[in-house]
Amino acid sequence: KLDAAPLSAILKAWQGLGYNRRAKLLHAAAKEVVRTYKGKMPRDAETLRTLPGIGPYTARAVAAFADNADGIFIETNIRTVITHHFFQRKGIVSDGEVLAVLERVHPKGRAREWYAALMDYGSYLKRSGVRINARAKGYTKQAAFKGSNREARGAILKALLSGPKTKAKLAPLLGREREAQLLQALAALVEEGLVERAGTRFSVAS
Repeated sequence: KLDAAPLSAILKAWQGLGYNRRAKLLHAAAKEVVRTYKGKMPRDAETLRTLPGIGPYTARAVAAFADNADGIFIETNIRTVITHHFFQRKGIVSDGEVLAVLERVHPKGRAREWYAALMDYGSYLKRSGVRINARAKGYTKQAAFKGSNREARGAILKALLSGPKTKAKLAPLLGREREAQLLQALAALVEEGLVERAGTRFSVAS
């Protein structure tokens, strides 16, 4: 069971899926579901939002797809559809404007079907060359992975999954010129509870 698994096993399974902090929050959420709700996932968005790592978008998306619950939320493909069809002549479009359209056109009682269709259609529009990022006020371009702190954090966790290591072993993982960045990332991982220190050795949190 997810709640009973050690964090190290979850982080190992999570490799390649992006931000490792999300794996830790998923683990914490599973523990909370077992502790507070006797292993049964809450069904409404407001209760889902009380779980670790779940914000408004995730809560409403889970409720929509798992329980067909009505609720308004935005993700990148949905934003593409609404901006492309409702704001063709407008420059910058805010998420508030997109949400207002969704409130107006959302078919009650068909959330699961509606959002699946919007996401698929938005993906199709992007493949067809539709690009609205520069017009979306709520859009933030993700920084390149190469050279980023995300790369440093991922390298540390990947190394530690094979066993505990000293700071001296970890520091040169990405080259001597990036040692300071890697050590800062190591300190952050310890502070966040993803990595533990015992004496001079570091390991993935259990």
